[in-house]
Amino acid sequence: MYDLVTRREAVALLASGRSLNSVSLATGISRSALRTWRDVGVEPQRRTPIAPLCTSGPAYPYLLGLYLGDGCLSLHRRGVYALRIACSDAWPGLTRACESAIRSVHPHGSVSRNPQQGCVQVTSYSKQWVTVFPQHGPGKKHERPIVLEPWQRESVDAHPWEFIRGLVHSDGCRVTNWTTRMVGGVRKRCEYPRYFFTNVSVDIRRLYCDALDRVGVEWKVTRRGGRPYNVSVARRESVALMDVYVGAKY
Repeated sequence: MYDLVTRREAVALLASGRSLNSVSLATGISRSALRTWRDVGVEPQRRTPIAPLCTSGPAYPYLLGLYLGDGCLSLHRRGVYALRIACSDAWPGLTRACESAIRSVHPHGSVSRNPQQGCVQVTSYSKQWVTVFPQHGPGKKHERPIVLEPWQRESVDAHPWEFIRGLVHSDGCRVTNWTTRMVGGVRKRCEYPRYFFTNVSVDIRRLYCDALDRVGVEWKVTRRGGRPYNVSVARRESVALMDVYVGAKY
């Protein structure tokens, strides 16, 4: 609004001993502008460019898995979006892992915990979250298509286990099933671990199964009420792989 010469002349008047009021009345420049030029300087302030978010490392596909399962974006104000990931109070390790992933993807931002009933919302603000998670949109995820962008597919292909781990940590679990069988004429209880992933979105389940195929994990879909619902991993070799790279939530 004011050129550099005008700013310097106004600051020179202040430096000569005149008050803010007198210089403001003489020049028509507001006291707040004069005070800023006096205290900060007359050169126009340049805005610091926004540092891009980091999506090239293993933290991003893990965070993508968490977002597709238990995350959401909401417009906060002035184009800033809030990323919120719901983490159950039962697994404090999950909350720490979520925070760590957000800090790795958004190293120049802040992360906060907002307690809710039975869980904590891990929250971070950025104008760039909407570009990092282009799956954001109105309505529930299972009511709209969920398709990865080519650059997201490259990230998932580079770190498939991190993507799988994020999905399991959000909408999956490791459980121990049991059954009984006759062994040497005696009925014995036999226990075996398995992994479940539960999500009503056909697209998200497909992304999970595609990632399992990529790392050589065998899976099958179980149904509830005749409809696909769970993705189960029960084969011993596949469970062993999942134990190495995913593990139970903690």
